[in-house]
Amino acid sequence: MSIFDKFGAIASLRDDFMELGVNPFNVVIEEVLSATEAVVNGRRTILAGTNNYLGLTFDERCIAAGKAALEGQGTGTTGSRMANGTYAGHLALEEELAEFFGCPAAIVFSTGYIANLGILSTLPGPRDPILLDADSHASIYDGCRLGTGEVIRFRHNDAADLDRRLARLGERAASALIVVEGIYSMLGDQAPLQEIVAVKKKYGAYLLVDEAHSLGVLGEHGRGLVEQAGVADEVDFIVGTFSKSLGAIGGFCVSRWAELEHVRYAMRPYIFTASSSPAIIESTRVALAVLKDQGGELRARLWDNAHRLYLGLQRLGFSLGPETSPVVAVSLGRSKEAALGIWHELLARGVYVNLVMPPATPNSNCLLRCSLSAAHTPEQVDAIVEAFAALQTQVAAC
Repeated sequence: MSIFDKFGAIASLRDDFMELGVNPFNVVIEEVLSATEAVVNGRRTILAGTNNYLGLTFDERCIAAGKAALEGQGTGTTGSRMANGTYAGHLALEEELAEFFGCPAAIVFSTGYIANLGILSTLPGPRDPILLDADSHASIYDGCRLGTGEVIRFRHNDAADLDRRLARLGERAASALIVVEGIYSMLGDQAPLQEIVAVKKKYGAYLLVDEAHSLGVLGEHGRGLVEQAGVADEVDFIVGTFSKSLGAIGGFCVSRWAELEHVRYAMRPYIFTASSSPAIIESTRVALAVLKDQGGELRARLWDNAHRLYLGLQRLGFSLGPETSPVVAVSLGRSKEAALGIWHELLARGVYVNLVMPPATPNSNCLLRCSLSAAHTPEQVDAIVEAFAALQTQVAAC
């Protein structure tokens, strides 16, 4: 017996990938040309799977802020936030996030994954149930596993099922934490947040919304689904990331409860992780300012592109997610080999999308997941549709 035997199935799948000459889960970006194009396998390629929703990765103001911080404060902090890793910029970003969301408390983390790990492993105690949407992101599941709260899954976007499960908890429902996402990353559908809030209020529970894919994308001011649904006063915690609309890397939690500050000193993923570099923090601060000042214009462009792609693929007869979104997922069959071949053909035609396979998908089907950007041109969106159109026969047979 070898310690590596358990990875036999993964190794076999990887060998299948390598026969094609490209591993869809380890694509090498040889040269980045812009927020929407790169060189992959020596070919100029449209990037249609990067989550760069507002296209800010090449914003000159963000780059200038990062450069200045790099030159003035060095490449990294070399320590955790609890040691030497809290610079003035980290505190300034926390203040700016709190102001942006209208909350008294905010904590910045090194990644969005660590934000969920820290909050969900620490906030609920042994007697505090966590009611989790079944389609929640892996970071949410992992944060729950790391903690001591009892995890109860409810059916995806089903407020009635959530109600039934809370009812069974009796008085424990008052300390339950409900966890949903603004936009779900695989199919691009949104949580029925007003219905979820009504159930939450009925039992006096707490509610956390992960706005990773909806920050900058939804709401009049880009604050996410919480803002768009008009329920900000009823949501207790908002978690998000800087690696999508803000074009950097990092994560945050804001709360209408000032007591969130107490949680900071108990979160192991926060205490024992090196803090974000000054360059990342400063570029994120500028990106947040751009979101405040120009977010409406960028969102309009993003949603124009999203509608253009969704309707274009819908007209071709592809099976898509339930609603228009900057995340547009084409559902394939269950054959991983066929899905891999279609993904490879798209790449050969100069279009990069995400190939997602079970168990990462909400059902047993494979997905070709596209994500749009405000920086995509209408011509690029049309080129994506044309690439899919050329593969209609293969998709239908998948």
